Amino acid sequence: MKVKRNIWQNISPMKLILGGYCAIILIGTLLLALPVATRGPGSTSISDCFFTATSATCVTGLVRYDTYTHWTLFGQLVILVLLQIGGLGFMTVAISVLVIAKRRISLNQRSIMQNSISAPQIGGIVRMTKFIIIGTFIFELTGAVLLSAVFIPRFGVKKGIYFSLFHSVSAFCNAGFDLMGGTGGKFSSLTGLAGWSTTEQWYVTVIIMLLIFIGGLGFFVWHDVGSKRFRLKQLNLQSKMVLSISIWLVFAGAVVLAILEWNNPVFAGLSVGERMNASLFQSVSARTAGFNSIDLAEMTEGAIFFMICLMFIGGSTGSTAGGIKTTTFWILCISIFATFRRKKNIEMFGRRMDEGITRTASCVFMTYLLLVTSAAVIISAVEKLPLLTTLFESVSAMATVGLTLGITPGLSMISKMLLAFLMLCGRVGSITMLLAFSSDKRVTNSRLPLDKVQVG
Repeated sequence: MKVKRNIWQNISPMKLILGGYCAIILIGTLLLALPVATRGPGSTSISDCFFTATSATCVTGLVRYDTYTHWTLFGQLVILVLLQIGGLGFMTVAISVLVIAKRRISLNQRSIMQNSISAPQIGGIVRMTKFIIIGTFIFELTGAVLLSAVFIPRFGVKKGIYFSLFHSVSAFCNAGFDLMGGTGGKFSSLTGLAGWSTTEQWYVTVIIMLLIFIGGLGFFVWHDVGSKRFRLKQLNLQSKMVLSISIWLVFAGAVVLAILEWNNPVFAGLSVGERMNASLFQSVSARTAGFNSIDLAEMTEGAIFFMICLMFIGGSTGSTAGGIKTTTFWILCISIFATFRRKKNIEMFGRRMDEGITRTASCVFMTYLLLVTSAAVIISAVEKLPLLTTLFESVSAMATVGLTLGITPGLSMISKMLLAFLMLCGRVGSITMLLAFSSDKRVTNSRLPLDKVQVG
């Protein structure tokens, strides 16, 4: 027993986090491969089950088959559970089970949990876990109740409650899975709302947007805002950065998308209010969620590229969202201004940041950039598709967004596996993936001779 304990203790937290997500994906794949999970005779191929399980666990939303028309109620519930585990993080669920069972949480388990949710410190990690679980269920239940006011009259009591709960969980976890294929057609997402009344459209999309936005802020931002009783001046630096850049991106993104698409075919037949709604919704959804209320394939190349940028940025650290994260983007922008103004330190809101933060942000940015561009080039060559289209798909997978221009169902095995790898990298985190595959050997503290190199 001692030998086993030592083996587990010697495995780095990064490897355990990666292994945990892989185990959940494997279990999900096996459950979705059962004949009872698929409508009609037979079962779904293992590769497609693996792709769907990966997309659900990594809260992405890219799918080979329409969720409602292809999967049975059992298959949909498996996807829903994977969404919830993926949104919370498997270590959050594992710690919660140990707490309920009144088991002692070891220091190593607390360390793994800290890395899993990007906690600033190991102290109070169990209390934070309880806060995450309770807060998540409160937001999701509230969203489901609000959505049921429209879904129950539309679909009936049982179906309305089920649809409300599924879409609330999917939106809050920033997943993008939907069940609208049975009403608006396969892969319709929220485009089917176009046939509903304007009031219903705004009501549903605003609730979905709020769930996406709150889920993408991050667990620690909620805790900070709640503990400070909404006194914004008293918030810590990260919370101020996350809130400011998130709000700015939502409205700036909506304005840019509206300008780029206002008189183009994708907005044809929509009123001014509906165009504003569509622009705002896609600005929110593009950064992490994967829902769409308009046909993205009809958008201009400029708008598609802008949405790629929004997806690349993503949500916030320690949240259900993906991307390089808002803080990473903000730090890179600030470092540019600091260089122009010849400042040695990066400063914001009256605070100075750690000197190594720019290096970490640059590492995250370059890792994401290299992975998505490499994948886009490979998929473009294999599938004979335009590079912009495959770049959109690759960034959507890596940033765990789930938006697509419609090419996912027809991709070959190579492209599917490549996107699945990107989704896993995006959910676990690029730094975590690098550290998980790197050597555990410690480097020496000796310093090499200093020399100067000119850049720029």
